[in-house]
Amino acid sequence: MQEENTVHFYQTGTFTVGNRLLAEQQKTLQSSDHRYNSLNSGHRACQGCGEALGARYALDAALAATGGRLAVANATGCLEVFSTPYPESAWRMPWLHSLFGNTAAVAAGMAAAFRIRAAKEGKSPVRVVAQGGDGGTTDIGMGCLSGMFERNDDVLYICYDNEAYMNTGVQRSSATPPTARTATTMPIPGYEGNEFGQGKNVPLIAMAHGIPYVATATVADLHDLERKVTKAMQIHGARYIHILVPCPLGWGFPSSKTVEMARLAAETGLFPVFEAENGEITGSYKIRRQLPVEAYLKGQKRFAHLFGKRGDPATVEHLQRIADRNIEKFGLTALSDEEPEGLFRSLVEPKGEQEHV
Repeated sequence: MQEENTVHFYQTGTFTVGNRLLAEQQKTLQSSDHRYNSLNSGHRACQGCGEALGARYALDAALAATGGRLAVANATGCLEVFSTPYPESAWRMPWLHSLFGNTAAVAAGMAAAFRIRAAKEGKSPVRVVAQGGDGGTTDIGMGCLSGMFERNDDVLYICYDNEAYMNTGVQRSSATPPTARTATTMPIPGYEGNEFGQGKNVPLIAMAHGIPYVATATVADLHDLERKVTKAMQIHGARYIHILVPCPLGWGFPSSKTVEMARLAAETGLFPVFEAENGEITGSYKIRRQLPVEAYLKGQKRFAHLFGKRGDPATVEHLQRIADRNIEKFGLTALSDEEPEGLFRSLVEPKGEQEHV
C-alpha cells in the first residue's frame, strides 16, 4: 500500500491548461484521488498563503512516504491559528498543538513514546514531524530545536519561513532579511529597515550539529519540496527542512504572486536552495540565469523604501553582494563544476552513517 501511494502520488487528477502539456510525472496536481489532503479545505489562511501551500505538500509527501503512519506536533503561529480555531481542525492526521517554543521537545517525546509502544507491539513506530514558523523556530524554539539536533532524535522538523511574526502583526524575527520593513523595523531617515548582520541561518546551524539530513526548499518547486520530504522520511535521526513560504500580507505583494516571489528569491540567490548530509553540502539548485536582486525586491512593499526618488542604491548593492556570495558559497551556478564551498564541508563530525528505513 505504501509503495502504491508513493508511485502514483502525482499521477492522477484534474488536467489544467498548463499541466496538460507536461509528462505525467511532471504534473503538480492539487486535486487527486491519490493525495492524502493532509490540510483540508475550510481553514482560514489568507488568500495566496505560501505557508498553507507548503504545509499541504510537505505533509502529503510525509504521509505518502510513511503509508499514513505519521503524527505531527505544531508550534503556535500562523499555521496553527488558521488551521485549528477551537473547536475546529483542518488536519487529517494525528496533530498536537504545542507551545510556541517547545515543539521540537514535544515531538522528541512523541517519537520516544511511539518507539517504546512499537517495541512492545512488535511493529514499526509511527513517524513524527514537528513544524513551526520562523518565529517559533529561529527565535523562541531555538533551544529545544538545538537539543533535538544534539540528541539526534528521530524527528523531521519543518520550518515554514515567511520571515516575520505574521499572525501577530508582522513583527521582525531573526529570519527577517536585511532592510525589510516590519512593524518593529520601520524605515526612517538614516535607518533602512531591518539591520544587516543580524538574524540566524538555521540550516547552517543544523549542519553544524552534524545531523543526518538538512535541506532548504521553496513553494516555487513543489516536486523538489516533495522529493526532499520523502527522502527525509526514509532516514532515521534528526532531520531539518527549511521552506521559504512568501506572505502576501506581510511582504506586500498581490496574492497571485506567491509562487513567483518564491521563485525570484531562489533565482536571485537571496534564498539558496540546497541539501546537506552529515554536515556537508551534497547538492544545490542550479540557477540557469541569475536575476538581479531588484527583480525580487521591487515586487514587495516591504522593500519599497529602497527605490524611487528617495531610494538607496548603495543598500540595494549590498543586498546584491549577499546574493552573489550565496551563489558562490553554495555552488548555485549552473555552469560550475566545482564543489560547493562552505564552512561546514569538513568542519563538523557527523552523527554517524545515515540509517535508512
